[in-house]
Amino acid sequence: MDQWARQQRALALLPVCLALTFSLTAVSSSYWCEGTRRVAKPLCQDRPGVLHCIHYSRGSSDNGTQAVQYIWEMGDDKFVQRRFHVGLWQSCEETLGSTGENCRSFQSVIPAEEQGVLWLSIGAEVLNILLTLTSAVLLGSRVRHHSGFHWLKVDASVAILTVLAGLLAMVAHMMYTTIFQITVNLGPEDWKPQTWDYGWSYW
Repeated sequence: MDQWARQQRALALLPVCLALTFSLTAVSSSYWCEGTRRVAKPLCQDRPGVLHCIHYSRGSSDNGTQAVQYIWEMGDDKFVQRRFHVGLWQSCEETLGSTGENCRSFQSVIPAEEQGVLWLSIGAEVLNILLTLTSAVLLGSRVRHHSGFHWLKVDASVAILTVLAGLLAMVAHMMYTTIFQITVNLGPEDWKPQTWDYGWSYW
């Protein structure tokens, strides 16, 4: 009977450990929001075969043909879609012509008067992690030691801490959504996305 009770307590610890793992992954990830940005193609500068650039040569004998091609690329053909992803800490965007990414601090693109909301969101996420960690420690001690203590109080404490952690996570996500929307509307032009959706670490 004692072995069965210990297995039940260990099973109760599993969801709390999963929640802690997911929270740590989300906070450290930069995939809270993902999407695309519309970026003007650079000039190819007489480099044949290069993709995602505008072919235009000023000094060649067929300058008229190249000029016509340049004019044709003044519409949507002049632009390319770059994928990006952003989290609490950084915003990354794919680079043209390579497999790498350019990353910068997400705080650097947020309007200065709105940065406090980002820090409130980060603070709520950190408190969520601390409360979830405390719940995991309490449940872990309950699995290891089964006598000599009033475990009903521990169960009640874990339940309260888990509910508070969940509420803090929801508040942090709502604040992040708010600051992201504000940045989309008021942020720098070289960052604003054309299309975006929530990423896997947000969920």
